[in-house]
Amino acid sequence: MRSRLTSSFAQLAASVTLAALSGCGPMPGGSRLTPQGIPTRAEARTALIYEANLRQGPETLRAFLNDFPKGADLHVHLSGAVYAETLIRDAGEDGLCVDKTTLSFAKPPCRGNLIPATQLSGNIDRQSQLFYDKLIDSLSVRSFVPTASWSEHDQFFAVFDRMSGLADHAAEWVDEVASRAAAESNQYLELMHTPPFGHAAQIAHQIGWNAKLAQADPQAFAEFRQQLLDHGLRDEVAAGRNAALQAETGREQLEHCGTAQAAPGCQVEVRYIYQVLRDFAPEVVFAQTLLGFETVQASMNAKDDTWVGINLVRPEDDFVSMRDYTMQMKMVGYLHSVYPGVHISLHAGELAPGIVPPEGLRFHIRQAVELGDAERIGHGVDVMYEDRARDLLTELATRHIMVEINLSSNEGILGVEGDTHPFPVYRAAHVPVALSTDDEGVSRIDLTHEYVRAAIDYGLTYRDLKQLARTGMEHDFLPGASLWAKPDDFSTATNACRGETLGGDSPSANCKNLLDGSQKASAQWELERRFRDFEAKFQGPGFDRLLHGH
Repeated sequence: MRSRLTSSFAQLAASVTLAALSGCGPMPGGSRLTPQGIPTRAEARTALIYEANLRQGPETLRAFLNDFPKGADLHVHLSGAVYAETLIRDAGEDGLCVDKTTLSFAKPPCRGNLIPATQLSGNIDRQSQLFYDKLIDSLSVRSFVPTASWSEHDQFFAVFDRMSGLADHAAEWVDEVASRAAAESNQYLELMHTPPFGHAAQIAHQIGWNAKLAQADPQAFAEFRQQLLDHGLRDEVAAGRNAALQAETGREQLEHCGTAQAAPGCQVEVRYIYQVLRDFAPEVVFAQTLLGFETVQASMNAKDDTWVGINLVRPEDDFVSMRDYTMQMKMVGYLHSVYPGVHISLHAGELAPGIVPPEGLRFHIRQAVELGDAERIGHGVDVMYEDRARDLLTELATRHIMVEINLSSNEGILGVEGDTHPFPVYRAAHVPVALSTDDEGVSRIDLTHEYVRAAIDYGLTYRDLKQLARTGMEHDFLPGASLWAKPDDFSTATNACRGETLGGDSPSANCKNLLDGSQKASAQWELERRFRDFEAKFQGPGFDRLLHGH
């Protein structure tokens, strides 16, 4: 690898301004330099190598970026992050059937068109292999070709219905996702997951919805909340907490964490976002949202390092999601006033022209922020179709509300990519953004794929990539103060660590106190350490001569 990279430097020498990379001028992309922001020699060399790989094409660039420290993936649906091959194996372990007509899982008995999923394991013949391939295509967007009546949007969301019936495999799934994250130098995940909520839904149906609730009256919300609690809604909080705790315990056992045989996945920190299904009746959505706030709050009180936030999920363009959107944002905003310590990230603006009427594109992101108190926005694709779009961008930037960018998902579901995607608009408006995968198993991608895509499609510099990774860690929901002095300004560390080698092995006493008392700052320090280790790999006389223009 190194000989190939070194040979490419001669091709770059004429086109790269070494003075800029060594701190004597502006960085590529116009990044502002401050004393602590001046690139080190190692960073300058690494920027050259990145440019070389970028010029050589996506496969070479991927090999480079696979080891690039990416910080966090903050927008991940656990069930959608698992690859179809795992789901098929799990179906066999659960004794499920596979419907040969619908290419979905079904409960036994397995007769007629329903064949045992166990037939798709072990040694299989050619006919079974062909069916296995079709089933993988059915449980993902692999090989998908749209038709007049079935779009990739339809295919994408249908996957989750086709996998229904599976037992709880959360520990195995978290192990798979964490192991993949470790293999691509990603250190932190926030996984969206839905614990059981059947009891809460039953109570909500019994109490019922009324006209005042439909008007999103705060007093009516307060009374409904109290009725749900009086009828035992908190009975399901323990199950929700245990779902995350058992997933973590199980995956640590699978990865042999804490032993000499510990797998790389043990180095990936995982937290959970309580996902609410927003396409149910309003009383159920309110009850599940309340259960989510209660569960996250209980986890925070116990400091068990599992649940850290809440999100509303399912297709934003569904009938109920569109009809009840404003009311649901008011639900979230009201409940946040009761549980102010619970973090909120909301799917908003996962829409595009033609998918919904023009009226449906005009307010979702703004209401998620102004009514739903969202600290992060998932997708945010329709931002330029919102009323007063420029003002909205200014509001997002001023309030440091981050947008979770899911490039492959947005292309597949919405048909939005390249110049039609608002990713460069957000960056130009100084809105914090970070790359994420959404449903990497369904999309058949990983986070490295998204970094490669962003780098090529939008001409990102090496420093741009570091900005994305740092932004993700800045906006995670880990508790504690940030390592940085100002939000989304990665030029100066906070007072306790100012002037130190960030990510170094020997922080000062004051800095160590900060790191020991803040999970967020500690994770950010780890990212800086990983940057230093990554950039230290690219050393040698050849690199130095090129850096000085010899």
